[in-house]
Amino acid sequence: MTRSAPASPVCADELVVKSPDSVQFQALGTTAHLVVTDPDRLAVARGVLDAELLGIDAACSRFRPDSELSMVNRAAGEWCTVSALFAQALTVALSAARATDGDVDPCVGSAVVALGYNRDLAALPADAAPITAVVLTAGAWRFIDHDRGRVRVPRGTALDFGATAKALAADRAAVRAAADAGCGVLVSLGGDISVSGPAPDGGWRVRVSDDHGAGHDAAGQTIAISAGGLATSSTTVRTWLRGGRSYHHIIDPATGLNPPTCWRTASVAAASCVDANSASTAAIVRGERAVGWLTELALPARLVRHDGRVVTVAGWPRSSR
Repeated sequence: MTRSAPASPVCADELVVKSPDSVQFQALGTTAHLVVTDPDRLAVARGVLDAELLGIDAACSRFRPDSELSMVNRAAGEWCTVSALFAQALTVALSAARATDGDVDPCVGSAVVALGYNRDLAALPADAAPITAVVLTAGAWRFIDHDRGRVRVPRGTALDFGATAKALAADRAAVRAAADAGCGVLVSLGGDISVSGPAPDGGWRVRVSDDHGAGHDAAGQTIAISAGGLATSSTTVRTWLRGGRSYHHIIDPATGLNPPTCWRTASVAAASCVDANSASTAAIVRGERAVGWLTELALPARLVRHDGRVVTVAGWPRSSR
């Protein structure tokens, strides 16, 4: 994980939706938002983003039986031939695991399913039977074999790239779109943001809140970034009920359950969306220890406690606007 963001976030007053031109649509079970600095190049950038979304879904979706991830999980213990994109997604997930000392673990697939997240969030029932806890094999990610387009995961292990694949898609799409369109590009996938190319004057304005879809009036803070990535992990969105109890998508690999975190939201700026997403997810898992960890890595972050109190570290602007 890169130790510092390419440019610390700065306070700003305008929202990203006021940039020169943009398009917003549903993808990967969430909202995709594409913004460009040259309105005439929006169609080119959209074509790149669409291709990246199709690719990452085919490679990494837990909800498609024909995805490569599903194939690898079904064949646990055996070698599988995979695409270059899946191999990259696995490499990124393993790098995130190493950088976070296993707090972001790609081998939590069985735990996520056991908590009830076994289909797109919108398709989950209003409530379901109480969960049955799953005991995960500690550090199973260290024993994943991968070489020359082949992958083998340990028996009894199920991959889940939910913490990194969407961020990887944002990074890949932003870089490719900026190159093909020849202008500045912002890609947001469910609030995981990556920017590439020349930024608008003053940077890309983004509203940071618990829910990326809540709008510019939601409680939070408006900041600007000029390069790299920004990600927010939250325990208050992407939630569902099992046995009358609320659960969310962030898993503590040590228990296979939601972590008893002190944060409801963690936002991090970093050199890439993958780095920002990995750090924000790990911050939720680490709880109070996240403050010192993010400070040591010089990653600007905004951490929100359950009572709404905000803790900022490593140069994140303190303004509450």
